[in-house]
Formats: sequence, C-alpha cells, structure tokens
Amino acid sequence: MEFFRIKKDIPFMRHALIFNVISFATFVAAVFFLFSRGLHLSNEFTGGSSIEVSYAQAANLADIRATVRGLDIGDDFQVQNFGRAQDVIINLPLKKDISTAELSEKLLSALKAKNPDVELKRVEFVGPQIGDELTHDGLMALGLVIIGIIIYLAFRFEWKYGVAAVLANLHDIIIILGFFAFFQWEFSLSVLAALMAVLGYSVNESVIIFDRVRENFRNMRGASVTEVINNAITRTISRTMITHGSTEAMVLAMLFLGGPTLHNFSIALTIGIVCSIYSSVFVAAAIAMRLGIRREDLIKHVREKTKNDGAVV
Repeated sequence: MEFFRIKKDIPFMRHALIFNVISFATFVAAVFFLFSRGLHLSNEFTGGSSIEVSYAQAANLADIRATVRGLDIGDDFQVQNFGRAQDVIINLPLKKDISTAELSEKLLSALKAKNPDVELKRVEFVGPQIGDELTHDGLMALGLVIIGIIIYLAFRFEWKYGVAAVLANLHDIIIILGFFAFFQWEFSLSVLAALMAVLGYSVNESVIIFDRVRENFRNMRGASVTEVINNAITRTISRTMITHGSTEAMVLAMLFLGGPTLHNFSIALTIGIVCSIYSSVFVAAAIAMRLGIRREDLIKHVREKTKNDGAVV
C-alpha cells in the first residue's frame, strides 16, 4: 500500500556526513546530561509510599494534586486513577523525617478537609531495597532486549548491517534518556517499557530499509552503493509515512488526552518514533555505507561448473 510513488530517487546519502555530525553531537550532549544531571527516578526505583483512597463520586485529580502539593512534601509525587474513576492511588517519595503512617494520616486529613467522603483503602511502602531490585531488574530487561536484537540481526543480515542497526538503536535510546535527564522528567517503569517498545520499533524500520537494500543489490546490477541505498530509502518513504503516521497519531492522543499518568510514557514514545525515522535513514544506512557494504556481502557468488566437476579418480 502506498500513498504516492516518487519517480526520482532522493539523494539522502549526499548529506549523510552532515547528519552524522549532528547525530554525534546530539549523542554526546545526551551522554553529558545523563552523567551531569542524571535521571529523575520515580518512587518505583527510589522507594516511597503508595496510598490508595476512594471517593463516592468520580475523583477530581487536579484538586487532589493541589492538596498533596500543599502538604509541603515536594513535587516528587504522582496521582492517578486506579481502576475506577472513584479510586485514586497517590505515590509519595520516601521521607526520612516522617514515617509512612504519619504521612498517610497527614494526607488523609488534608483530603477529608476537602471532601469528607474520601476513604483510605490501603497504604503500601516501597523500601530502598525493593527500589534497587526494580532498578536492577529493569536494566537487566533492557540489556536482554538489546542482546536479543543483536542476535536477531546477526542471523538476519551480514555483520556490517547488524552493527549499523544496533548503533542506530542505541542512538535512539541514549537520545531519549538525554531528554529525560535534561528536562528532569520523571523516569518510571512505564518509561522503561516505552524504551523497550522504541527498541523494537527502531530495529523494524532499519530491517525494512536493509531488506530493500538487499533486494536492490540483486536488481540494480550496475548501480553504486550510494544509489542502491538512496533508492531503498526513497521506495520505503510511503510505507514509513503510513506506519509512523498512524502510530504517532495514537501516541499524540495519549500525550494530549491521556493525562499525567500517560504523559511521560507518551513523551518517550514520541521522541522514540521521531528518532527511529531519523536514525534508520541517516544513522543506520550511513554507518552501513561507511562500513563498506557491497553486493557480495549479501549475494553469494556461484561458481560455474566445469567438465571435471564430479569426476571420480
């Protein structure tokens, strides 16, 4: 399915060096912010309290956030619906100067002052040890996804293509983390899930382009490597617009209509989708070209048979 067909190939690789320099500079900046500012980890990683309350009517999350903010316990909290519109879960950061019981009583008193119908359903405490375990397990999951992608690409393509695709995927992940470090957006388990989704999304785009490159090496016998890559990218633009456009429409709907609960998750996906388009064209394809891909890498030379083949002495 195509929206349109471009008759003349677009010379993407003509400006590959310029875009590679931009990518490298952005990558270095993201790494710098990750080390200088670090990630603003959520309570799921650092520990804290989870307090679930219930209302007789649909809860007003904006009023609840204003009430929690008025307790002077900082801005590192999260308020979201939990199942029904009447049920709300409030995640509070770990506080050294106040116990979990005192914090829950203080919060419940403030909420009842605004609405006497509020009812405390449960209080859970996430200690630092559990937060460390979640951090370790999350990093392990992310690492296993990356290893799985490397193994898949090693079997799917020749090593030069696999290296190019993996570097492009890591480029996308580091850029997303750099944004979260620079703006100090909260990094939660949902954002980690978005990173894993972006990894699969990005590698899929690279595989589509490299499949077309492999096909072009078979069909475009007299074309140069640059012409083969430009043709592959140009011929997949319509497909890219359909898939990425429809996905981005859904993600933007979550970003603007999903509320604070899905905000950071959808931001990570939005950045990841844009980066995956960019990296598949100007990072993965350009790196593959720099590594010296050629027709012989994907198409084995068939030796012509001679009259002595199969002779028995």
